[in-house]
Amino acid sequence: MAEEYYYGLGRRKRATAQVRLYPGDGAGGGVIIVNGKLMEEYFTRERDILHLIEPLKATGTLGDFKITVKVRGGGLSGQAGAIRHGIARALLKVNPDLRPILRKGGFLTRDPREKERKKPGLKRARKAPQYTKR
Repeated sequence: MAEEYYYGLGRRKRATAQVRLYPGDGAGGGVIIVNGKLMEEYFTRERDILHLIEPLKATGTLGDFKITVKVRGGGLSGQAGAIRHGIARALLKVNPDLRPILRKGGFLTRDPREKERKKPGLKRARKAPQYTKR
């Protein structure tokens, strides 16, 4: 029999995270596994770890779930943001009453910022070649 879980898809920049929340009955509660590794092994920077557990702290569900994540694309910081977004969406499926808390914290809003493409005739997206008068 397959375990019951709550699913949430999170995105940030080029990163996409598929998050599964398994209700923890004591065993495995509070464990977060990212791409087959423990969260602490995958994310070396403390701020990335703190960033992705924010929705759990805000809702008071920090040790209640075993969380597994598949994340692809982007850098580590973008991946942490994608996981945070996915966790928030999955928590909403667990308990729709958490919406005001998650909305107030800004966890449900997808960060729309992306890298702007380079334009022809320019050095980067907006940097123009230096103007010379003579």
